Amino acid sequence: MVTVRHGTYTVAVGSQKLEIPLVPIAEDLTIALLISVDLGVAFAQRAGGELAEKLAPYDAEIVVSVATMGIPIAIEVTRALGLDDYVILHKTPKIHLADAIAEPVRSITTATDQRLLFDRARLEAVVGRRVAVVDDVISTGGSTKAALTLMRRVGAEPVVVGALVTEGGQWRSFLGEDAALVQSLGSIPLFRHGPGGRLVEDWEGLGGSTPADAASTSRGEV
Repeated sequence: MVTVRHGTYTVAVGSQKLEIPLVPIAEDLTIALLISVDLGVAFAQRAGGELAEKLAPYDAEIVVSVATMGIPIAIEVTRALGLDDYVILHKTPKIHLADAIAEPVRSITTATDQRLLFDRARLEAVVGRRVAVVDDVISTGGSTKAALTLMRRVGAEPVVVGALVTEGGQWRSFLGEDAALVQSLGSIPLFRHGPGGRLVEDWEGLGGSTPADAASTSRGEV
């Protein structure tokens, strides 16, 4: 069971539990912020191994992820699957990405539109191959959808999507049929302001509370 207390949210990520900070990002929206690059080697290794177990039946030939938060997950999933190569998509322009293949993307934690950039020098690693797209958190689904679109544009075949956690439920409608590809180790809600300033869990990501959210309001004070 997940709980809210003292400005943090406790969530199970596979067999591991994390207490992550609650961070307001808009007037009526707060998120539980999972920063995968701050969780250490042991956490990433176990989580990557557990996520790889969920992805193994799909017989992916290469792992693709998004910088920066997805990098430790990509490394550990690749290792646990017995593979020796992975591809990282970037959101920050770099010198070797001057001629990159680009796809527009916007995420819940960034205020501006960005582009997902794929290095043309890595085309041979994915063309005609079965791809597992992995990331730390799937929230709106924006980064995931951009990654899937990019892979299909260059001739790769995405067969599964893996994440440490999914956030809310908006990603399902945004990804459409591709939502069925998603495998995760856990889930976290978004948070809205309830009566008396309490934070209420919003599992759908559309505002307001479901009956389950209302039941959790009593433990939603921060």
